[in-house]
Amino acid sequence: MAALRINRSSTRHRVTRSGTRHPRPAAPADGLVGGLVGGLVMALVAGLAGLAVLIGPAEPAAAHAAVVATVPQQRSVLGYSPTEVTVTFSEPVALLPGRAQVLAPDGKRINAGEASVRGATLRIPIRVADRPLGTYLVSYRVISADSHPVAGSWTFSVGAASAGPPEPADVGVQPVVRVAVPVSRYLGYAGLVLAIGPTLLLARLWPRRLSRRRVSRLVRAGLVLLGAGTLTGLWVQAPYTSGAGLFDVSTTELTQVLNSDFGLATTARLGILLLVAILLAPVLRLGTRPQPTTPGGPTDTSPQPTIPSGRDVGRWRGLLLLLFTLAGLATWPLAGHAAAAPVPLASGLANVVHLAAMSVWLGGLVAICAALLPAAHPRVLGVILPVWSRWATLAVLWLVIGGGVLAVVEVGAVGQLTGTDYGRLLLVKLGLLILLLIAAGYARRAVRRWGRGFSATGSLTVMRRMVAVEVTLGLVVLGVSAVLVQTTPARNAGIEATVAASDGFAQTLDSPLYTLQFDVYPVQLGDANTVHAYVYTPDGAPLPVVEWTVSTALPARGIEPTETPMLGISPHHAVGALSFPVPGDWELRFTVRLSEVDQATVRTVVPVR
Repeated sequence: MAALRINRSSTRHRVTRSGTRHPRPAAPADGLVGGLVGGLVMALVAGLAGLAVLIGPAEPAAAHAAVVATVPQQRSVLGYSPTEVTVTFSEPVALLPGRAQVLAPDGKRINAGEASVRGATLRIPIRVADRPLGTYLVSYRVISADSHPVAGSWTFSVGAASAGPPEPADVGVQPVVRVAVPVSRYLGYAGLVLAIGPTLLLARLWPRRLSRRRVSRLVRAGLVLLGAGTLTGLWVQAPYTSGAGLFDVSTTELTQVLNSDFGLATTARLGILLLVAILLAPVLRLGTRPQPTTPGGPTDTSPQPTIPSGRDVGRWRGLLLLLFTLAGLATWPLAGHAAAAPVPLASGLANVVHLAAMSVWLGGLVAICAALLPAAHPRVLGVILPVWSRWATLAVLWLVIGGGVLAVVEVGAVGQLTGTDYGRLLLVKLGLLILLLIAAGYARRAVRRWGRGFSATGSLTVMRRMVAVEVTLGLVVLGVSAVLVQTTPARNAGIEATVAASDGFAQTLDSPLYTLQFDVYPVQLGDANTVHAYVYTPDGAPLPVVEWTVSTALPARGIEPTETPMLGISPHHAVGALSFPVPGDWELRFTVRLSEVDQATVRTVVPVR
């Protein structure tokens, strides 16, 4: 192997043990790579657009925070006029100004000032003097912690239901915007693939005397796609959250996006991308240097591109590139599901590992398929491909580990795999990944056969086919991933299904000291019952509470009272968890202490079936 010399000039060469070069006709590298890159980009965009149209989630699934409770309860008929409306979500939300309202039965907006958000609870105050009998409509649009819009509406009635409730405002996402969001994600993923994988091969494994023009173009295309995807994502986030058209974006909406967590993370990604592009410029630049005259051999005076190795890149530049790459990858979970996951640190780290492994593996395959296999001599491939095969195996291992952690966090339960859009898309992605691994296994087998002395021509043919299959399947997996990150996680979809399928209970209870409004939602057997309670003065003004407790009992079955503390969300609002282990008419007792001496208990019965 020590006598093996790899020579390259403006033509392709056969490699011999003696070092003699046998020129072969040069391939039109510029036109080939230009067409390949252009075709690849077109295939990426067209593939995702079609995939998003075919399997994109329905509009309600755009909401990644689920509604877990409303006060008043949805479709309830009250014997009193509430002074405010609250919506509690499964994760913190941010308010879009002017997009939360309550409409009276006559269609009149009756908000008492602006709505407010504290944590996961949206509060809409209602004017006291404008509360006629009939059906009211509540309409809202907020942004969940993972940057996705949550929009919806529901009705409740005071006294008796009206013949027809007022019409809600349009709170949906435009179809073009719904497709544009995953397309921007796909562009970003494609950019990561083309920027990271080929750069790693170029810096650490690429032969010095093999033209790097094609692979450099892949890296540049990746940087351009990554920048385009990031800028597009910033733009489409504005109509995505506001419900406007794709080009109907105001300065105020863009400012709100830029000041959000999504906007800050995405802007940071742009800055990091600029720094990475500056650091990569010397590595990608096609320099020339004359080759020394070989004693006793011909003089090669053709310009030779300088191919970087680990020494050419430099330790400091390589370290900076690594740090900036990790920082850039970290911006993806900060602007996605991981920001609202139950364990955000674990989810974020798994996301970074998953993205990095995917970019190394798939990006390396693209570089090998587009630049190495068409140009390198079989003996050169016999040296490089076994090393790459080991790298790819490690990348796949980390890809599976990171994806497994993300699946556990976002799915929550095995039953959610088939019962939610997110779970079904995840199964599709898993199936494609299995096919991808099978193709990779055949390619690795061809490399091993080659190393044991089998026919290089036959092994090379098999490997080219398998690598092409891997790249094709990888592009489809990227498309499914781009749609998957826009779909409600199964853990939240399960909450939405439970809330939609369960009934609740709402009531107003009076005591000499206060009026208590409460809502239990849902009302079902087990521990997953949430109670929200609000205390007011007889005039309807919020009344601060010092201490809350609620107890449950089932006298008909001999079940003694079980006292449960309640957590104060605001001075007059508290939340607690109730358990109904068996069906029956459960007695609820609320004990509210207003001061050291003022305390009263109210009770009611909640039927649980």
